[in-house]
Amino acid sequence: MPHSILRHWKFSFQLAIADLLVLACLSWAQPLPAQSVEQQQPPPSSSEKSQAAPKSDSAEGSAHPAEDIATKEQKISPAEAKELFQSVDQILRFASRDSGLPIGHPIKSKLTSRDEVVSYLEKNMREDKSAQRVYRSELVLKKFGLLPRDFHLEAAVVAMLREQVAGYYDPKTKAMNLLDWVPIDQQKPVLAHELTHALQDQSFNLEKWMKKGDVDLDKKKHITAADIEADEADEAREAVVEGQAEAIMLNYILAPVGRTVLNSPETLDALDADMLSGTPDSTEFKNAPIFLKESLTFPYRYGLKFVAALLQDGGKDKAFAGTFVNVPRTTRQIMEPKTYLSGERIDPMQIPDLNKTFKDYERFDVGAIGEFDVAMLTEQYAGIETSKKMYPSWRGGYYYSARPKGNPAASLGLVYVSRWSDSEKAAQFAAIYAKALAKRYRTVQEISQDKVGELGSVETLSGIHTWQTEEGPVVIAVQGDTVLVSESLQEKITEQMEHDAFNMTAAATK
Repeated sequence: MPHSILRHWKFSFQLAIADLLVLACLSWAQPLPAQSVEQQQPPPSSSEKSQAAPKSDSAEGSAHPAEDIATKEQKISPAEAKELFQSVDQILRFASRDSGLPIGHPIKSKLTSRDEVVSYLEKNMREDKSAQRVYRSELVLKKFGLLPRDFHLEAAVVAMLREQVAGYYDPKTKAMNLLDWVPIDQQKPVLAHELTHALQDQSFNLEKWMKKGDVDLDKKKHITAADIEADEADEAREAVVEGQAEAIMLNYILAPVGRTVLNSPETLDALDADMLSGTPDSTEFKNAPIFLKESLTFPYRYGLKFVAALLQDGGKDKAFAGTFVNVPRTTRQIMEPKTYLSGERIDPMQIPDLNKTFKDYERFDVGAIGEFDVAMLTEQYAGIETSKKMYPSWRGGYYYSARPKGNPAASLGLVYVSRWSDSEKAAQFAAIYAKALAKRYRTVQEISQDKVGELGSVETLSGIHTWQTEEGPVVIAVQGDTVLVSESLQEKITEQMEHDAFNMTAAATK
């Protein structure tokens, strides 16, 4: 889905920015003792006795541009810097014991200024090839109704990254970057998270592992079922990486009171609720569309629960090193860990010859629509409670967007094919999608032979229905457990996709 583009774009920064969950963890953990877990027997240092500084002075959650904050912030003292450097090895040992991931070698660390961090982020933004896909991502997301039509995706993501800056581990230099303006007691939990990334990197080479099995659909001339399946796999890998780091960070915060992720399920629930709300001063994050907030927090929120489920089932070996070998492949496995633990296998959806069908069109974008993507669509269209009831019934999906050749001003065409657990769920999703048309288009007029009438009361949709909008026709067709949506496409294209998609579904069930 377009979500795939966004996750590709931002992964380069996942190991180098303040994880959004860190904000919620630190805010939640303020009442807890701040002493180092590694040194609970010796008396705590003066800085460790002190309460964490107000969040407004931290890089995390700052609602102001970096250049404005820089004039107000105080630098940590040389003595505090020395203490912070000494804590790196202590927290690294904690992370290693807690995860079972061995320490291959000491971690280099350096003190970094705000200007250096902002420069690092901007440099990576310019050099990251996936950032070039942002424009296309933005248009497709708007076509689905997941972003407002006047929203500027790149500017919003950059603003949030600047707002959320914290200490980070750089997998390229293999160094831990500490911040010279953040109080050390606020940096220590961040260290627990980021040093977990360092341990993952030492054992499995994070950048190489993340790219393994990934497919660049831009370079694929013929899209196959395997390509679509692989398009979602890196999102699941990202959740493994961030979920593990979140678990270690939370264990580090809870250790002084004798608690852990395993024996504090109420903490996970409270933290999950805090993740999407952000801190009072995280203005950019609070004002972001639901889709963007959910997308950016997905690997932390669901990744943490995934790791907790694996810890409960098989201990740290299964939850940490084991998932780097037995890798989850879909967001469904992350969101519903029982499907991963049971070894559930869902056959990939068959893909028709899209090049042949769209021979008069220029491909714009293509990708998977996984369980998380469906959760976002239904939450956006019908609310979170409906989303929770619908997304577990996902069984596959893909989209393809294109424009007529030689007509760049034409509306973006879109086809979306989804598969569900049964025909009832397919009919329910079709109705949800249909009812959302009025929110996404200025004019919506049904021109079907058998009209459904007022959409507000429709709970299920069957057969084939067509609406005319200011961007062309929208067709929703339902057959068995499969739903096909066609938007702003020529009638012959829609009919060909209906024929191919439904015939392939019927053949697969025989």
